Amino acid sequence: MERKDHIDAIGVVSLVGFATVLAFNQVVIKVGNTGFQPVFMAGIRSFGALFVLLAWMRFRGISLDFSRRYRASGLLLGALFGFEFVCLFWALDHTTVSRASILFYTMPMMLAAVAHFVLPAERLTLRRALGLGMAMCGVALVLSRRQVGEASVMGDIAALAAAAGWAGIALTVRLTPVSEQKPEMQLFWQLSVSTIMLLCAAPFFGPFLRAPELVHFAALAYQIVVVASAGYLFWFFLMARYPASGVASFSFLSPVLSVFLGWMVLGEQVGWATVVALVMVAIGLVLINRRARAGRAA
Repeated sequence: MERKDHIDAIGVVSLVGFATVLAFNQVVIKVGNTGFQPVFMAGIRSFGALFVLLAWMRFRGISLDFSRRYRASGLLLGALFGFEFVCLFWALDHTTVSRASILFYTMPMMLAAVAHFVLPAERLTLRRALGLGMAMCGVALVLSRRQVGEASVMGDIAALAAAAGWAGIALTVRLTPVSEQKPEMQLFWQLSVSTIMLLCAAPFFGPFLRAPELVHFAALAYQIVVVASAGYLFWFFLMARYPASGVASFSFLSPVLSVFLGWMVLGEQVGWATVVALVMVAIGLVLINRRARAGRAA
Protein backbone atom coordinates (compact mmCIF):
# COMPACT_ATOMS: atom_id res chain seq x y z
CA MET A 1 0.00 0.00 0.00
CA GLU A 2 1.39 3.39 -1.02
CA ARG A 3 2.19 5.66 1.93
CA LYS A 4 1.19 9.31 1.44
CA ASP A 5 3.06 12.25 2.99
CA HIS A 6 -0.07 14.45 2.91
CA ILE A 7 -3.86 14.18 2.97
CA ASP A 8 -5.03 14.04 -0.65
CA ALA A 9 -8.57 14.49 -1.99
CA ILE A 10 -9.44 10.83 -1.47
CA GLY A 11 -8.15 11.09 2.08
CA VAL A 12 -10.26 14.16 2.80
CA VAL A 13 -13.41 12.45 1.54
CA SER A 14 -12.57 9.29 3.49
CA LEU A 15 -11.88 11.16 6.73
CA VAL A 16 -15.02 13.29 6.47
CA GLY A 17 -17.03 10.15 5.78
CA PHE A 18 -15.45 8.34 8.72
CA ALA A 19 -16.12 11.30 11.04
CA THR A 20 -19.75 11.26 9.89
CA VAL A 21 -20.04 7.53 10.64
CA LEU A 22 -18.70 8.06 14.16
CA ALA A 23 -20.93 11.08 14.73
CA PHE A 24 -24.03 9.24 13.58
CA ASN A 25 -23.09 6.38 15.88
CA GLN A 26 -23.81 8.59 18.88
CA VAL A 27 -27.36 9.03 17.62
CA VAL A 28 -27.64 5.31 16.85
CA ILE A 29 -26.57 4.39 20.39
CA LYS A 30 -29.10 6.83 21.83
CA VAL A 31 -31.88 5.29 19.74
CA GLY A 32 -30.70 1.74 20.45
CA ASN A 33 -30.81 2.41 24.19
CA THR A 34 -34.58 2.77 24.00
CA GLY A 35 -34.83 -0.88 22.96
CA PHE A 36 -31.86 -2.49 24.69
CA GLN A 37 -30.19 -1.97 28.04
CA PRO A 38 -27.03 0.07 27.22
CA VAL A 39 -24.31 -2.21 28.63
CA PHE A 40 -25.99 -5.32 27.23
CA MET A 41 -26.17 -3.70 23.80
CA ALA A 42 -22.50 -2.73 24.02
CA GLY A 43 -21.62 -6.34 24.84
CA ILE A 44 -23.66 -7.74 21.97
CA ARG A 45 -22.03 -5.20 19.67
CA SER A 46 -18.53 -6.40 20.64
CA PHE A 47 -19.62 -10.03 20.34
CA GLY A 48 -21.05 -9.57 16.85
CA ALA A 49 -18.14 -7.44 15.65
CA LEU A 50 -15.73 -10.11 16.87
CA PHE A 51 -17.18 -12.62 14.38
CA VAL A 52 -16.92 -10.07 11.56
CA LEU A 53 -13.29 -9.43 12.49
CA LEU A 54 -12.45 -13.16 12.64
CA ALA A 55 -13.96 -13.65 9.18
CA TRP A 56 -11.85 -10.77 7.88
CA MET A 57 -8.68 -12.18 9.48
CA ARG A 58 -9.34 -15.60 7.97
CA PHE A 59 -9.91 -14.01 4.55
CA ARG A 60 -6.62 -12.07 4.83
CA GLY A 61 -4.70 -15.03 6.27
CA ILE A 62 -3.93 -13.23 9.53
CA SER A 63 -3.40 -15.63 12.43
CA LEU A 64 -4.18 -15.01 16.09
CA ASP A 65 -1.12 -14.34 18.24
CA PHE A 66 -1.42 -14.95 21.98
CA SER A 67 2.31 -14.91 22.72
CA ARG A 68 3.15 -14.37 26.38
CA ARG A 69 4.84 -11.07 25.52
CA TYR A 70 1.51 -9.57 24.45
CA ARG A 71 -0.95 -11.08 26.92
CA ALA A 72 -0.79 -8.51 29.72
CA SER A 73 -0.95 -5.47 27.44
CA GLY A 74 -3.59 -7.14 25.26
CA LEU A 75 -5.81 -7.82 28.26
CA LEU A 76 -5.28 -4.24 29.45
CA LEU A 77 -6.22 -2.96 25.99
CA GLY A 78 -9.43 -4.99 26.03
CA ALA A 79 -10.30 -3.95 29.58
CA LEU A 80 -9.91 -0.26 28.71
CA PHE A 81 -12.06 -0.77 25.61
CA GLY A 82 -14.76 -2.40 27.73
CA PHE A 83 -14.58 0.39 30.32
CA GLU A 84 -14.83 3.03 27.59
CA PHE A 85 -18.03 1.62 26.19
CA VAL A 86 -19.67 0.85 29.52
CA CYS A 87 -19.28 4.54 30.22
CA LEU A 88 -20.24 5.83 26.75
CA PHE A 89 -23.35 3.70 26.29
CA TRP A 90 -24.51 4.44 29.83
CA ALA A 91 -23.77 8.16 29.36
CA LEU A 92 -25.93 8.32 26.24
CA ASP A 93 -28.76 6.83 28.30
CA HIS A 94 -28.51 9.70 30.78
CA THR A 95 -27.47 12.74 28.77
CA THR A 96 -27.98 14.20 25.31
CA VAL A 97 -25.99 13.32 22.20
CA SER A 98 -24.74 16.92 22.04
CA ARG A 99 -23.36 16.95 25.57
CA ALA A 100 -21.96 13.41 25.44
CA SER A 101 -20.19 14.04 22.13
CA ILE A 102 -18.52 17.26 23.26
CA LEU A 103 -17.35 15.62 26.48
CA PHE A 104 -16.33 12.33 24.83
CA TYR A 105 -14.23 14.03 22.16
CA THR A 106 -12.08 15.69 24.79
CA MET A 107 -10.02 12.50 24.58
CA PRO A 108 -7.20 14.22 22.58
CA MET A 109 -7.09 16.86 25.31
CA MET A 110 -6.57 14.19 27.98
CA LEU A 111 -4.07 12.35 25.81
CA ALA A 112 -2.06 15.51 25.17
CA ALA A 113 -1.89 16.30 28.89
CA VAL A 114 -0.63 12.82 29.84
CA ALA A 115 1.62 12.44 26.79
CA HIS A 116 3.53 15.56 27.85
CA PHE A 117 4.95 13.53 30.75
CA VAL A 118 5.28 10.05 29.26
CA LEU A 119 6.01 10.61 25.55
CA PRO A 120 9.07 12.83 24.97
CA ALA A 121 8.09 13.46 21.34
CA GLU A 122 4.65 14.72 22.39
CA ARG A 123 5.61 17.62 24.66
CA LEU A 124 3.12 20.45 24.97
CA THR A 125 4.14 23.44 22.87
CA LEU A 126 2.63 26.88 23.42
CA ARG A 127 0.13 26.25 20.61
CA ARG A 128 -0.90 22.84 21.95
CA ALA A 129 -1.15 24.21 25.50
CA LEU A 130 -3.43 26.98 24.20
CA GLY A 131 -5.60 24.35 22.49
CA LEU A 132 -5.69 22.31 25.68
CA GLY A 133 -6.79 25.33 27.71
CA MET A 134 -9.45 26.30 25.17
CA ALA A 135 -10.88 22.78 25.09
CA MET A 136 -10.94 22.68 28.89
CA CYS A 137 -12.89 25.94 28.99
CA GLY A 138 -15.36 24.45 26.51
CA VAL A 139 -15.84 21.42 28.75
CA ALA A 140 -16.31 23.64 31.80
CA LEU A 141 -18.99 25.59 29.93
CA VAL A 142 -20.84 22.39 29.01
CA LEU A 143 -20.77 21.16 32.59
CA SER A 144 -21.94 24.51 33.98
CA ARG A 145 -25.01 24.79 31.73
CA ARG A 146 -27.69 22.14 32.17
CA GLN A 147 -31.41 22.57 31.61
CA VAL A 148 -33.78 20.71 33.90
CA GLY A 149 -34.47 17.23 32.52
CA GLU A 150 -31.84 17.58 29.79
CA ALA A 151 -29.05 15.54 31.34
CA SER A 152 -27.77 14.14 34.61
CA VAL A 153 -24.50 14.95 36.32
CA MET A 154 -23.62 11.26 36.31
CA GLY A 155 -24.28 11.06 32.57
CA ASP A 156 -21.81 13.89 31.96
CA ILE A 157 -19.23 12.28 34.25
CA ALA A 158 -19.65 8.95 32.44
CA ALA A 159 -18.96 10.65 29.09
CA LEU A 160 -15.74 12.11 30.49
CA ALA A 161 -14.81 8.71 31.92
CA ALA A 162 -15.34 7.18 28.46
CA ALA A 163 -12.95 9.77 27.02
CA ALA A 164 -10.39 8.82 29.69
CA GLY A 165 -10.75 5.15 28.72
CA TRP A 166 -10.22 6.04 25.07
CA ALA A 167 -7.08 7.99 25.97
CA GLY A 168 -5.88 4.99 27.96
CA ILE A 169 -6.28 2.80 24.88
CA ALA A 170 -4.18 5.20 22.81
CA LEU A 171 -1.42 5.21 25.44
CA THR A 172 -1.50 1.42 25.76
CA VAL A 173 -1.06 1.05 22.01
CA ARG A 174 1.85 3.50 22.09
CA LEU A 175 3.69 2.34 25.21
CA THR A 176 3.22 -1.42 25.57
CA PRO A 177 4.29 -4.51 23.57
CA VAL A 178 0.83 -4.81 21.98
CA SER A 179 1.93 -1.97 19.70
CA GLU A 180 4.06 -4.56 17.84
CA GLN A 181 1.00 -6.60 16.84
CA LYS A 182 -1.05 -6.16 13.70
CA PRO A 183 -4.00 -3.75 13.93
CA GLU A 184 -6.41 -6.66 13.49
CA MET A 185 -4.92 -8.42 16.51
CA GLN A 186 -5.13 -5.23 18.56
CA LEU A 187 -8.80 -5.00 17.65
CA PHE A 188 -9.25 -8.68 18.52
CA TRP A 189 -7.99 -8.05 22.06
CA GLN A 190 -10.40 -5.14 22.41
CA LEU A 191 -13.47 -6.94 21.11
CA SER A 192 -12.87 -10.31 22.78
CA VAL A 193 -12.05 -9.00 26.26
CA SER A 194 -14.78 -6.34 26.15
CA THR A 195 -17.39 -8.95 25.11
CA ILE A 196 -16.76 -10.92 28.29
CA MET A 197 -16.45 -7.81 30.43
CA LEU A 198 -19.58 -6.10 29.14
CA LEU A 199 -21.85 -9.16 29.14
CA CYS A 200 -20.76 -10.03 32.69
CA ALA A 201 -21.43 -6.46 33.83
CA ALA A 202 -24.77 -6.13 32.01
CA PRO A 203 -26.96 -7.85 34.68
CA PHE A 204 -26.02 -5.11 37.15
CA PHE A 205 -27.58 -2.43 34.92
CA GLY A 206 -31.13 -3.77 34.77
CA PRO A 207 -33.25 -5.87 32.37
CA PHE A 208 -31.58 -6.61 29.04
CA LEU A 209 -34.56 -5.69 26.85
CA ARG A 210 -36.66 -2.53 26.68
CA ALA A 211 -39.32 -3.58 24.18
CA PRO A 212 -36.97 -3.70 21.14
CA GLU A 213 -38.42 -3.11 17.69
CA LEU A 214 -37.00 -3.35 14.17
CA VAL A 215 -35.32 0.07 14.42
CA HIS A 216 -33.41 -1.07 17.52
CA PHE A 217 -32.12 -4.19 15.78
CA ALA A 218 -31.09 -2.00 12.83
CA ALA A 219 -29.20 0.25 15.25
CA LEU A 220 -27.42 -2.77 16.70
CA ALA A 221 -26.52 -4.06 13.21
CA TYR A 222 -25.13 -0.63 12.28
CA GLN A 223 -22.86 -0.67 15.31
CA ILE A 224 -21.66 -4.22 14.69
CA VAL A 225 -20.98 -4.04 10.96
CA VAL A 226 -20.37 -0.37 10.17
CA VAL A 227 -18.67 0.91 13.33
CA ALA A 228 -17.13 -1.78 15.55
CA SER A 229 -15.67 -3.91 12.77
CA ALA A 230 -15.47 -2.27 9.33
CA GLY A 231 -15.18 1.24 10.79
CA TYR A 232 -12.26 0.46 13.07
CA LEU A 233 -10.45 -1.49 10.36
CA PHE A 234 -10.92 1.44 7.99
CA TRP A 235 -9.43 3.74 10.62
CA PHE A 236 -6.33 1.53 10.81
CA PHE A 237 -6.13 1.69 7.00
CA LEU A 238 -6.23 5.51 7.08
CA MET A 239 -3.56 5.63 9.78
CA ALA A 240 -1.32 3.34 7.71
CA ARG A 241 -1.80 5.35 4.49
CA TYR A 242 -1.75 8.97 5.71
CA PRO A 243 0.26 10.99 8.28
CA ALA A 244 -1.09 10.36 11.78
CA SER A 245 -1.22 14.08 12.63
CA GLY A 246 -3.26 14.79 9.49
CA VAL A 247 -5.70 12.00 10.27
CA ALA A 248 -6.03 13.15 13.88
CA SER A 249 -6.73 16.74 12.84
CA PHE A 250 -10.08 15.64 11.43
CA SER A 251 -11.23 14.53 14.90
CA PHE A 252 -12.83 17.94 15.44
CA LEU A 253 -15.49 17.06 12.86
CA SER A 254 -17.09 14.26 14.89
CA PRO A 255 -18.39 16.36 17.82
CA VAL A 256 -19.55 19.07 15.40
CA LEU A 257 -21.47 16.54 13.31
CA SER A 258 -22.80 14.77 16.43
CA VAL A 259 -24.34 17.97 17.74
CA PHE A 260 -25.87 18.68 14.32
CA LEU A 261 -27.25 15.13 13.98
CA GLY A 262 -28.60 15.17 17.54
CA TRP A 263 -30.52 18.31 16.66
CA MET A 264 -31.65 17.13 13.22
CA VAL A 265 -32.56 13.50 14.01
CA LEU A 266 -33.52 13.57 17.69
CA GLY A 267 -34.75 17.14 17.97
CA GLU A 268 -32.31 18.00 20.77
CA GLN A 269 -32.15 21.63 21.80
CA VAL A 270 -28.86 23.32 21.00
CA GLY A 271 -28.46 26.50 23.02
CA TRP A 272 -25.82 29.19 22.76
CA ALA A 273 -23.69 27.55 25.47
CA THR A 274 -23.53 24.28 23.51
CA VAL A 275 -22.51 26.10 20.33
CA VAL A 276 -19.82 28.15 22.07
CA ALA A 277 -18.49 25.10 23.91
CA LEU A 278 -18.46 23.11 20.67
CA VAL A 279 -16.46 25.81 18.87
CA MET A 280 -13.97 26.02 21.75
CA VAL A 281 -13.46 22.25 21.87
CA ALA A 282 -13.18 21.99 18.06
CA ILE A 283 -10.57 24.75 17.87
CA GLY A 284 -8.76 23.21 20.82
CA LEU A 285 -8.64 19.83 19.06
CA VAL A 286 -7.23 21.41 15.90
CA LEU A 287 -4.50 23.20 17.88
CA ILE A 288 -3.63 20.06 19.86
CA ASN A 289 -3.43 17.80 16.81
CA ARG A 290 -1.81 20.27 14.38
CA ARG A 291 1.87 19.68 13.76
CA ALA A 292 4.46 22.14 12.57
CA ARG A 293 5.36 21.90 8.90
CA ALA A 294 8.48 19.96 8.08
CA GLY A 295 10.33 23.03 6.87
CA ARG A 296 9.48 25.04 9.95
CA ALA A 297 10.47 22.15 12.21
CA ALA A 298 13.79 21.84 10.41
